[in-house]
Amino acid sequence: MLTAIIVGAGHRSLTYAEYAQIEPEKMKIVGVADPNKLRCEQVAEEYDLTPEQCYESAEELASKGKLADIIINGTMDNQHVDTTVPLLEAGYDVLLEKPFAISREEVERLTEVVKRTGRKVMICHVLRYAPFYTEMKQRCLDGEIGDIINIQSAEHVSYHHVASCYVRGKWNRKDICGSSSLMAKCCHDLDLLTWFKSGIAPKQVSSFGGLHYFCKENAPENSGEYCLLDCPLEKDCLYSARKHYVNHLERWGAYVWAEYEHLGTLSLEQKENFLKDKSNPYSRCVWKMDNNVADRQSVMIEFNDGSTATHNMVCGTSRPMRKIHIIGTKGELHGILDDNKYVIRHIDLRPGHEYTEVECDLNDEGDTTGAFGGHGGGDLRLPADFVAAVEGKTPSISCTSLADSLNGHLIGFAADQAMEENKIIKL
Repeated sequence: MLTAIIVGAGHRSLTYAEYAQIEPEKMKIVGVADPNKLRCEQVAEEYDLTPEQCYESAEELASKGKLADIIINGTMDNQHVDTTVPLLEAGYDVLLEKPFAISREEVERLTEVVKRTGRKVMICHVLRYAPFYTEMKQRCLDGEIGDIINIQSAEHVSYHHVASCYVRGKWNRKDICGSSSLMAKCCHDLDLLTWFKSGIAPKQVSSFGGLHYFCKENAPENSGEYCLLDCPLEKDCLYSARKHYVNHLERWGAYVWAEYEHLGTLSLEQKENFLKDKSNPYSRCVWKMDNNVADRQSVMIEFNDGSTATHNMVCGTSRPMRKIHIIGTKGELHGILDDNKYVIRHIDLRPGHEYTEVECDLNDEGDTTGAFGGHGGGDLRLPADFVAAVEGKTPSISCTSLADSLNGHLIGFAADQAMEENKIIKL
């Protein structure tokens, strides 16, 4: 059994820590580090920790020497490298939330420390572990579609997701959170592109997009600054704070009400009152925020073998969706993650035929997602693989080592630079 300490007791790290509850003979939580005292207390209660097993920071924890086998690091994007480095030097192996770095310089710094210490770092690219993508990857490895010549992927970020996280929420400004919306939301997808290419490096990147919708120029005429205080249009607005955060209580509550978690469960009246507080960013009009991250972006990539790939991030869609189309020299794979099904196609030269198409419906194979958490069932398959890798067992085809995660991040950094400077970036 591996012992683990949670660093940054937020939503993502607590999700991965649930593996200790599902497989208690394989992983045990023995500590937590977070400057938020309430969150430390909540984790301590959940995992029967003593006050001595709670720490205020990663630095304090690292100063105590090695107290466990592994770290689950779920801090904010701009804290990932600064918190991981001292823990690696203290002797821990680290399961690190994505994006693991916010710049090329941070990538180089973390890579150097990993090489110097010889510790393991696995990046939380959970979509690799979703059966939807894992099956496609295995078919590619088995040669069923030949050599990959093009990949087209897209993420449709729903209206409620973009408003809660990238317009009103804590990822709405790159200068504060450290990550662009592409890196915060779609580094999963960029990672998948490089994963399917099996280590063939990207050669050059271009990108177009920007912040075009959620800005003051598009605010409805006569709209107010605050949904529940001065907006005569709130009742019919698609982005009404009342509709998003009071009427739909569970959708993004972990983020929206995080500042008030010390009050326990909030009543509807309390929530409405908090949305009338001008200091609460979730009270504000989505077109009159101070957000500066893109709400749409298209990325184009050429790999060293001449193959190409595209990824489209589109924010404000009706339905959240991830889709992918992988085209090879002998066939193609095409599917939607949210439907949990895909098709495999091959050329068919029989008279009266053009191609064969076989649907692979993972929903017919029992519960492939719910029992293993979100992200298409990848959330808890990932820590299971990390535990196996630390124990020296053969990792799965989805294993997300630091070295294997570099290219997806470098593509993201290059795409943002290409979009901002209107030029092609060579890698």
